[in-house]
Amino acid sequence: MRRLAAALLAGAIAVLACTAASVAPADDEGDDDSIRAQEYWLDQYGITKAWEVTKGKGVKIAVIDTGVGHAPELDPAVVGGTDVSGAGSADGRTPVGTLDANHGSWVASLAAARDHGDKEAMIGVAPKADILSISIGFPDASPPVPFAEQVVKAMHWAVDHGAKVINLSFTTNTLDWDESWDEAFLYAYQHDAVVVVAAGNRGSGTGVVGAPATIPGVLTVAGVTPEEKASRDASTQGITIGVSAPSEQLLGVSADGEVVVWDGTSGAAPIVSGIIALVRAAHPELDAENVIERITETARRAPGMTAVPSPLYGYGLVDAAAAVSDDVPLVSGDSPTHQLEEWIRLYRRAPVQASQSPAPTEKAVEVPPLPRADPVSTPVSPLLPDRDRVLYGSIPLMAVTVPAILVLLGVTVAARRLRSARPSGAPRRKNL
Repeated sequence: MRRLAAALLAGAIAVLACTAASVAPADDEGDDDSIRAQEYWLDQYGITKAWEVTKGKGVKIAVIDTGVGHAPELDPAVVGGTDVSGAGSADGRTPVGTLDANHGSWVASLAAARDHGDKEAMIGVAPKADILSISIGFPDASPPVPFAEQVVKAMHWAVDHGAKVINLSFTTNTLDWDESWDEAFLYAYQHDAVVVVAAGNRGSGTGVVGAPATIPGVLTVAGVTPEEKASRDASTQGITIGVSAPSEQLLGVSADGEVVVWDGTSGAAPIVSGIIALVRAAHPELDAENVIERITETARRAPGMTAVPSPLYGYGLVDAAAAVSDDVPLVSGDSPTHQLEEWIRLYRRAPVQASQSPAPTEKAVEVPPLPRADPVSTPVSPLLPDRDRVLYGSIPLMAVTVPAILVLLGVTVAARRLRSARPSGAPRRKNL
């Protein structure tokens, strides 16, 4: 197994979300071992049944990756492209990078490889959907344009050229993302695009999901084995995971047309992107919020899955037939746009623009007069009388005391007068 190279970009390590790729071509000899037979996800995840309704015609999937090469399965699917790295060709079809230049071709083939007449050749999940190839440069390509800036340009170009599904099969080693991505992802949401992101892989040195899988509003895809158990190497875990899809023993058409076997949530993401193209073709009236609702609400539980959502599986294993055909009630109010706008409001401090500053006024502003303040009293000695002591202490006390004294004096005077009025010569009775 070959570990992908990584380098520091804008404070994070941006890596392609695959752990390994075998350059051995898939076996196309014998009915049981044909390339088409090895695409176990077509029947196991309801994709073949969903084809009875739609194959994704008219829906554009933007593959923002290393570029989609030329092959019989890919050429009819690619309807446009560009390069934002400064290292590729103008049409986005020249593979960028030295280590994994085929990565973009593998991703595109899983999403929408064409059935070009060879019934044993590889076919994509949405074989009539269209591909927009937008080439970006990862660290090994030493692109002249900073990675964060490439992503912003790629998102804008995809939306401006009609993408209704945007696939990002890369991850970083950090929960945070460049602030410029706020506007780029919001731009995609406001134009009704569903952004599908790979959760990342433990085999790439990432234990939990990293940006862009942590950006509010994206649909993050985890990976499972052919036995539908969480992949130990080809997936991560986290509370932002939406659904799960196969990430092991995948097939991919290389830029030169060779079919190879590879692993990673880089492959799980385009399987879900292809299913979303099927849903959007079958239900063109649905907005992005309700498309995602269909994907998550119709997902089936993985073996041993108890909690919903689960940090390993999200809402469960994606089910293409159910997502296309089941009756799912409409929802409103928690759109990707609303989720990201609310996050920006809470966690970003936007600079005050000049237009937001209060304009000066020519007229003087009249301020109503303030009420008169209470007079300030001068501190005095507690031994000296003050106004409150006189009013509430001395005067009431005097009002009670003076009358009492006067009464007492009157009684005393009266008693003395009575004694003085008695005759002085009156004989006194003598007791015998």
